[in-house]
Amino acid sequence: MDTAQQVRLLLSSPQKIVITTHQRPDGDAMGSSLGLLHFLKKENHEVSFISPTDYPDFLKWMPGNETVIIFENQVAKSTQLIEQATVIFCLDFNKIQRLDELGKLIEASAAKKILIDHHLDADDFVTYEFCDVKASSTCELVYLFIMQMEGQSFIDSKIATCLYAGILTDTDRFRVPTTSPAVHRIVAELMEHEIDHSAVYQELYETFSENRLRFFGYAIREKLEVLRDLRLAVIALEREDINRFNLQFGDTEGLVNYPLWIKDVNVSALITLKQKEVKLSLRSKGNFSVEKICREHFNGGGHRNASGGTSPLSVRETRDKLISIFARLKSDLNSA
Repeated sequence: MDTAQQVRLLLSSPQKIVITTHQRPDGDAMGSSLGLLHFLKKENHEVSFISPTDYPDFLKWMPGNETVIIFENQVAKSTQLIEQATVIFCLDFNKIQRLDELGKLIEASAAKKILIDHHLDADDFVTYEFCDVKASSTCELVYLFIMQMEGQSFIDSKIATCLYAGILTDTDRFRVPTTSPAVHRIVAELMEHEIDHSAVYQELYETFSENRLRFFGYAIREKLEVLRDLRLAVIALEREDINRFNLQFGDTEGLVNYPLWIKDVNVSALITLKQKEVKLSLRSKGNFSVEKICREHFNGGGHRNASGGTSPLSVRETRDKLISIFARLKSDLNSA
């Protein structure tokens, strides 16, 4: 019996199910989790979605958002749901320790654990896996999971809207190399279910506050550094830059993509001080792997063209370290 058959058998009777995803969920994490939630509820399961942390306001329009439980705000309720769960779905992450306290509860649970994910180097902490590192998004994999469980007839407008949103964001509006012909076919099928794709785009990309838009302008005008010889662009933001614009949670989201619009830039980096930790977000064009940079130098990882990490150094020191890494890469390439 293959994995799909085993999970289909497991889900053939009502289960108490918890869905969870990574900290600071993005569009793919929220879309895949809420899309799966709607599907499992149609299958008559008792389903809860626990997000480890809060998430940006521009993701809070998705169908089912009102049911989301924020672990950091509702620890007791979340703990009870995990202890009672018979099945736990882990979506869009593959290293349980990155969920901190929530991860410890999941590890200790006797529930069957099912991983649906497309990140590299998955840890072995689940019972069943539906993983493909070549997939565009976890939403793509949730769509395929639903097809394996019940088929196209179980997709409805709510499921389609959530999955479409996640695919749209994780492919960077169908730009990244993982946007395969199969992805476009899936999107076409999702659009058959009465989703308003224009409204989805507007909710995701056209709901900036005035402050956020002015901040983006400031960051690009005043803080963008283009190192053309390294084909690298860096935006390094100190605490005063953040405070100046009274930024809200998620307001830096998407900024890292803009320097890639520059013709001779292949890699864009955003470095910010968040709480007590320096965070890096890296994006790249083509075949250059920023995942390798984050994994080897910044205790992080992700995808070939979109990854993140952390640094114990200051913002300025982290910027200098990153530039020195790219300078060494250039030197190695030139001497090869």
